[in-house]
Formats: sequence, C-alpha cells, structure tokens
Amino acid sequence: MEIHPLLTPGDLLDETEVAALLALKVATLRNWRAKDEGPRYVKLGKRAVRYRRADLEKFVSGEVD
Repeated sequence: MEIHPLLTPGDLLDETEVAALLALKVATLRNWRAKDEGPRYVKLGKRAVRYRRADLEKFVSGEVD
C-alpha cells in the first residue's frame, strides 16, 4: 500500500513567494484578501496565511470555483 502525504514541499506558499511568482506586491495580496478577491488562501492559526499552488494555478488560468 502506497501512502501519499497530504502536502508535499512547495504545495503551500507564503505571501512573499506568491507575490514574487505573480509579479505583485505583497500589499496587493493583502488588499485582495481584505476585499475577498484574488486567489484562495488558507489561514494557519491566527496569523499565518498560505496559498495552495493548485489554487494559484486556477486563479492564473481564470478558473472560478
């Protein structure tokens, strides 16, 4: 039986990594989150914000949930 981890390295990106990947400022991502816009994100605890790579791919390709 093969066991797959829930997440592999690189699946979750922080806002600095996402900003660099999308050629945006971190402030833009923060503004989008405040307005409930932009790519989906997850909060880990009270402060840590992370983005799933798959959600970024959907956002860039224009797919909407």
